[in-house]
Amino acid sequence: MSNDLPATMVAIEIQQPGGPEALVPAIRPLPRPGPGEVLVKVAAAGVNRPDVLQRRGVYPPPPGASDLPGLEVAGEVVAAGEGATHLIGQPVCALVAGGGYAEYAIAPAGTCLPVPQGLSMAEAAAIPETLFTVWHNLFERGAAVEGEWALIHGGTSGIGTMAIALCRLFGVKAIVTCGSDDKCARALEFGAAAAVNYKTQDFVEEVKRLTAGKGVSVVLDMVGGDYLPRNLQALAEEGRHVSIATQRGMTAELNIVTVMQRRLQLTGSTLRPRTLAFKSGLAEEIRREVWTFVETGQLRPVMDRTFPLTEAAAAHARMEAGEHVGKIVLTVEG
Repeated sequence: MSNDLPATMVAIEIQQPGGPEALVPAIRPLPRPGPGEVLVKVAAAGVNRPDVLQRRGVYPPPPGASDLPGLEVAGEVVAAGEGATHLIGQPVCALVAGGGYAEYAIAPAGTCLPVPQGLSMAEAAAIPETLFTVWHNLFERGAAVEGEWALIHGGTSGIGTMAIALCRLFGVKAIVTCGSDDKCARALEFGAAAAVNYKTQDFVEEVKRLTAGKGVSVVLDMVGGDYLPRNLQALAEEGRHVSIATQRGMTAELNIVTVMQRRLQLTGSTLRPRTLAFKSGLAEEIRREVWTFVETGQLRPVMDRTFPLTEAAAAHARMEAGEHVGKIVLTVEG
């Protein structure tokens, strides 16, 4: 690597599982990129729910990944291993399996996407994790297509706002659930076809009303637990249910006969432990099918707040408070 690069960097460590205060700045050796990898001088890093789970000690990094939290970064490529040197000097955003909460991070060349003019580094860092997740689960596994209705829980989260944006671009009518009337109003501003306050309304009844009794073609669910049987009630015949998180529990009871009689499909996925080959293929599909919307300014992440890297604990506290709308991002000076 270049002699101009420092030998060490500031990174945010999880000293021991716990609350936001477990995130502590530390000095780490600069990582070295291997074959097919790049070293990114991080300008910004997205904050995601899996980071919170890792900090609590319930979502360990996959084998071989950095122990540092952070699943998406944006910045300039300053060094590269064999097969990736063509990216040196390029501004990129990237999906990573860990290590994003640092001044420098290793990223696979295959999951890097170019940052176009007009997109800030903070915005770029807010894209990869949610875009990869929503594209794969709603449009690939869930097979959502133009003209269909989709039910998306957590409508003002990072995942929810990205799902609304993609539904708007691809002609899918999104019904989202939110925890307040204010958040419902924001979701409608972002392009949702309808927003349901789950604290004051029954989302199953609202789905039936909005779809003239038919139900939605696909549900994107990050809630799990007792939401599963209710989600199935909201599905139309031949409907698809896609699970991506389990905030209300990992188990649920369902009527198997209902699945059989209405020919429902239940699927789901987790992104972080998938192979590099899978993630690189997904990145290539996103580059081909979606990235033009980023380049033209038609697709932008909804931004909540940015925090300096060394204030990662405050960023996590905001996420856990549940008041944020859109993405929380850490920024790195210099």
